[in-house]
Amino acid sequence: MINSVKDEQKNNNQKINKKTTKIQSKKINIYLVIKRLFDILVGLVGLIILIPLTVIVWLAKKITHDKGPLFYTHVRVGKDGKLFKLYKYRTMCIDADKKLEKYLEENEEARKEYKKYKKLKNDPRISKLGETLRTTSIDEFPQFINVLLGNMSLVGPRPYLPREKEDMKKYYDNIIKCKPGITGYWQVNGRSNTTFEERLELDNYYIKNKSLWLDIKIIIKTVMQIFIRTRCKIN
Repeated sequence: MINSVKDEQKNNNQKINKKTTKIQSKKINIYLVIKRLFDILVGLVGLIILIPLTVIVWLAKKITHDKGPLFYTHVRVGKDGKLFKLYKYRTMCIDADKKLEKYLEENEEARKEYKKYKKLKNDPRISKLGETLRTTSIDEFPQFINVLLGNMSLVGPRPYLPREKEDMKKYYDNIIKCKPGITGYWQVNGRSNTTFEERLELDNYYIKNKSLWLDIKIIIKTVMQIFIRTRCKIN
């Protein structure tokens, strides 16, 4: 009798779990469809803005005598670990990687900083025009091409470099479940002030808690932060 009751309870629990899993799966599918449609819509708008913006950036490069190509492409890790080419306006000098390597060899403090943050506060590779493009986040506009191509989303984890895979450790498998984003949870929660480890934790949190409402909040915070940074730059 007792065993019969236990078996019945077990079957009921299994049914409830299956039903809950189906509901959660349905919610995730709806979220992904809406997210992709929104990405396409925003991507098209971004592409339209990108055309005149590219002309303006090209003219600014000519005026400031900023040498080198207008666009910069770099291989990044996408969803399911697939590599893709990320597009940006170039903000660094020519032979930036060689310059960084030499700078880190000659500067121990910078070497420690780069190991901890995977970036430098006073990066010698960034041009004067590049600094302005980065402050206003204009340098990231070409990534709307990536959004339309489907290898990026408007909101998502940071697009990590292939060489960072080893440093991502336990977070790697979870982070690659999502398309990387132009903006994301870590960008609006510390950005340059976060360590590499903290960035991973924030991206991991986003993936575990992703929702339309969280995406909307991230987009609003991103716009606000760009406005504040631009205003500070002007002043």
